[in-house]
Amino acid sequence: MPKKETIFYVCSNCGFETSSWSGKCFNCGEWNSLEEKVLISSAKKSSKKLVVSKIKDNLNKDFKRLISGIDQIDAVMGGGIVPGSVILLAGQPGIGKSTVLLQLANAISKKNKVLYVSGEESVHQISLRAKRLKIDTDNIEVASSNSADQIAVNMSANDYQLVIVDSIQTVSCDNISSSAGSVSQITNSTYLLSSIAKQRNIAIILVGHVTKEGNIAGPKVLEHLVDVVVHVEGDRYGGFKILRPVKNRFGSIEETGIFEMTEEGFRAVDNPSAALLSERQVSDGSVVFATIEGNRPLLVEVQALVNRTSYGYPKRASSGIDLNRVNLLVAVLERRTKLKLSDMDIYINIVGGIRISEPAADLAVCMAIASATRGMQLKYDYVVFGEVGLSGEIRHVSFIEKRVSEAQKLGFDGTIGPSSKLSKEVSKHRVARDIKSALNQFLTKQ
Repeated sequence: MPKKETIFYVCSNCGFETSSWSGKCFNCGEWNSLEEKVLISSAKKSSKKLVVSKIKDNLNKDFKRLISGIDQIDAVMGGGIVPGSVILLAGQPGIGKSTVLLQLANAISKKNKVLYVSGEESVHQISLRAKRLKIDTDNIEVASSNSADQIAVNMSANDYQLVIVDSIQTVSCDNISSSAGSVSQITNSTYLLSSIAKQRNIAIILVGHVTKEGNIAGPKVLEHLVDVVVHVEGDRYGGFKILRPVKNRFGSIEETGIFEMTEEGFRAVDNPSAALLSERQVSDGSVVFATIEGNRPLLVEVQALVNRTSYGYPKRASSGIDLNRVNLLVAVLERRTKLKLSDMDIYINIVGGIRISEPAADLAVCMAIASATRGMQLKYDYVVFGEVGLSGEIRHVSFIEKRVSEAQKLGFDGTIGPSSKLSKEVSKHRVARDIKSALNQFLTKQ
């Protein structure tokens, strides 16, 4: 007998299921949260048994990863793209997702069969972008479609090694009446394409949109369905672009790829620290900070500008670092040192479009603010890192050895940071025990 399709509705807020649609969820009371889903069930239960095998038998099967030759992308993927894997690439609009994927398709198509499907652009538009990027278009097959069913049929009928779908929010399943981009369409389309990819060992990359908060648009289950989740970060209008994995079933999430956008697309940056500091001018309010991007040390410039406010309430603004963290550090400086900042406008900028989230930046931010406030500079050409506690103490951070090594490689006199076993071995590492002593010891009038 043919399969019977049953339509039901699921609340995207609480997961409540009902057979009829309503404007309001009967369980949680949320409005317009019921999404249509289709349940396909057979009239007769299948009597087939599971096909089981031993792990050692599967290990003997040689499925080689797809190597692009772009070292930083291969590293982010865990050493290459695993056949049958489902990868979700997300990022802000205009960040360069389609550009880097077309470059990746070009690199892999030299030895493998690749299909690039776009639901946002026509084939002509894709071809124009390929021409601008100077890509060899002989080996890449392209198509424009908004049907997940059509893409699945093509994947089943052809011997592709890699399929790129740009983007998952623009495709839809034919048997679901809701519009593309809805919870039910995203979930079912991803499940359909993932099933074909697993069955035929086809690697598939799905492009995902993000919300204004920076989260991947659609249900959280989308991230659970895929094997790898990679975010493209950075400033759309300049600076470096960072490929950062947040989930990887086949490798480490500690690897990151750092690129710059050129006329010919993404170009890997071999020495990002030198590029970030190439235009630096030594002045008050400028401090170099050693951060860690994945497993890679990176030197960035932290700039602070402090002015007496012209209004009753001082302004605080930051770019590249959480403003709440900056406000906390300002409070620590006022309480634990002699700096008076309550009537000062404070602006913090991380140069190069880099986004800093680790607490190791605390000491660099504090010293930049103090330097800008008093018109002082570091006594030596040092790199700064360390977490600042509420009592003003400088706390231990991870990867101290990598940070010190990167500073030495770029010719800095030394580093300032928390005490560690490394400080006994490396004479150029200066220990800062608390924020007050650090300001008194390392800042001076020029």
